[in-house]
Amino acid sequence: MQKWKLLESKYIIQRPWATLRVDKLELPNGNIKDEYYVLEYPTWVNMVAITEDENVLFVKQYRHGADQIMVELPAGVVEDDEEPEVAARRELLEETGYAFDKIEYICELFANPATSGNLTYTYLLTGGKKVQEQDLDSSEDIEVVEMTIEEAKKFLFDNKIGQALHSSALFYTFHKMGLL
Repeated sequence: MQKWKLLESKYIIQRPWATLRVDKLELPNGNIKDEYYVLEYPTWVNMVAITEDENVLFVKQYRHGADQIMVELPAGVVEDDEEPEVAARRELLEETGYAFDKIEYICELFANPATSGNLTYTYLLTGGKKVQEQDLDSSEDIEVVEMTIEEAKKFLFDNKIGQALHSSALFYTFHKMGLL
C-alpha cells in the first residue's frame, strides 16, 4: 500500500467554516486523478462531561445542515496554537457554565478521512460544577441538558444522538469507564 502523490493543489474557497481545495493526484498504479476535492476544517474537541452529581451534560441546539434540533455532546473548535485539552475546558465553560476537576483523553477520530483531514479529539471530564452562566457566541442558542449515565446510555442505544462523532465518543468513553 502506498500513499497517493500530490501533483497540484489549489483552493476553490477559503472561509473560516468552509475551505475547499481541489488536488491533482498520481495514484500508485500510475493513474492520474485530475480533480479530487478535499474539505478543510479546523481541529475539533468533543467532551463527555460528568458533573459531581454523576450527570452527563449534553447541549440541545439547532443544526442547519440537518435542519433539526439535536441533542449532542458539548463540542467546539480548537483555536490556533491552543492545545485540545485547553479547548475542551474552554468550550465546556462557554457552552455550559461548568468547570471540571479532572480531564482524561479518550480518543481521536477523523470525521470523514476520504474527503477531510481534520481530527476530532474526545475527552472525559469529571467532577463538574456550575461556576458561571453560559458565555455563548452571537450565533449560538444552546440549552444545557443533564442526564444520568443510565439515561445517557439509553439515549445513545435508542439512536437519538444524530452526530456520528458524538455517538462514537460516547461508546469509547462508556467502554473505557467499564459501562459497556
